[in-house]
Amino acid sequence: MNSDPRTDTTDAAPAVPFWRDPAKRALVFQVVALAMVAAVSYYLFSNTQANLERQSIATGFGFLDKEAGFEIGESVIGYSAADSYTRALLVGAINTLIVAVTGIILTVILGTLVGIARLSSNWLIARLSGGYIEVMQNIPILLQLFFWYALFYEAFPSPRQALNPFTGVFLCNRGLIFAIPEAHPAHAIMAWGVVAALAIGYGLHRWGQRRQEQTGLVFPSVKATIGLTLLLPTLIWLVYGAPTAMSIPVMAGFNFKGGLTVSPEFSALLLGLVLYTSAFVAEIVRAGIQSVGQGQVEAAMAVGLRPMQVLQLVILPQALRVIIPPLTSQMLNLTKNSSLAIAIGFSDFVAISNTTINQTGQAIEGVALIMLFFLCFSLTTSLFMNWYNKKMALVER
Repeated sequence: MNSDPRTDTTDAAPAVPFWRDPAKRALVFQVVALAMVAAVSYYLFSNTQANLERQSIATGFGFLDKEAGFEIGESVIGYSAADSYTRALLVGAINTLIVAVTGIILTVILGTLVGIARLSSNWLIARLSGGYIEVMQNIPILLQLFFWYALFYEAFPSPRQALNPFTGVFLCNRGLIFAIPEAHPAHAIMAWGVVAALAIGYGLHRWGQRRQEQTGLVFPSVKATIGLTLLLPTLIWLVYGAPTAMSIPVMAGFNFKGGLTVSPEFSALLLGLVLYTSAFVAEIVRAGIQSVGQGQVEAAMAVGLRPMQVLQLVILPQALRVIIPPLTSQMLNLTKNSSLAIAIGFSDFVAISNTTINQTGQAIEGVALIMLFFLCFSLTTSLFMNWYNKKMALVER
C-alpha cells in the first residue's frame, strides 16, 4: 500500500536549532546588545542623578529664563546683560550660523577656483595652486587661527591712528569699521526683493533648460537673474523715497561709534576656516574633474564649444557626482571647526555656553545644548546635500 506523499514525513528536513539559524541568532544578538545599552544608559543616568543630588546641584533647563549678567562683544540682534540666558545663547547661535554659512559659501567658491587652477596648463598657476594646497592642508587649523588673530592685532594700529583708505572706512586693531545705511523700513523690503528675484531667477533657469532641450536655444538665465537682483531692490528703494541717510563711524573716546564693525576675532576665524577647508575642497574638485573621461572633453571641443563652455556644460555637471559626497564632509568639518572660535575670543555658541556653564553650574545641560545645536545644523546640511546629490545622480533609463 502506497503512502500519501502529502502526509509522508519520512524525507522531511530535520528542524534546525535556533542557534544555528542565522536570522534567529542575529535577532537574539540584537536584543542582547539593546539590553546592554539600556542597562549602561540607566546606570550612567542614575549615577549622575545621585551625584548631582549629593552635591545639591539643580538639574533641568529652568536657568535659561534667568538673567545672564554678562555682556557679549558681537551681536547682530539686540542684547544686554539684563537679558536671559536664552537670549545670550540665541546670540551665540546666530554668530555661529553667520560664520558657518559665510564660510561654506566662500570655501566652495575658493576651493573650486583653486581646484580648477591646479589643473591649469599654465605652469606658474598650477604650481602656485599646488603650493597653496600643500601649505594650508599641513598647518593645523588652530595654529592658523592664532596666526591670523595675532596678525590682525599686531599689523594694524590702534583706533586713534586707524588707517582711513576711503571716506567712512577705518582699519585698526579693533577691526574694519565702515559706514552703513541707517535703519529704514525700506531695507527689509529690499532684502525680500532680493529673495524674490533669486526665486524668479531659479524659475527662469529651469524654464530655460526645458526650452533649450526642446529648441536648442540658450536662455541667458544668469544675466536675467543678476538683472532682477539689481532691479527689484532698486525699484523698492525708489518707491520708499530713496533713503540715503548713512550711519558713519566717528571716533568717540577709545573706540569708534556708528557704522558697522567687523571684529578681528570674526575676521581671523572666517579667514582661517576658509583657507584651511578650501585646500581640501580644491583637491576634491581636482579629483572630480579628472574623473571625467578625456573623450568627453575632446568631443565637446570637436563640436565647437569654447574652453569655458566645456568646463561649465560638460566637465562640472559630470564631476559634481563625484565631488558632492566628500564636499558634504568638508562642509560639516568647517561647521564643527568653528567651535575653535573660543580660542581667539569670538562669541560663538560654544563660548557663550561655556560662560553660562561657569555661572550656573549646569554643565550637563550646557554640553547637551552644544551637542544638540551642532547636531541639528549638521543634519540640516547633510539633508540638503543628500537631496542635491540625489538630484545630480545619473538616472538610468
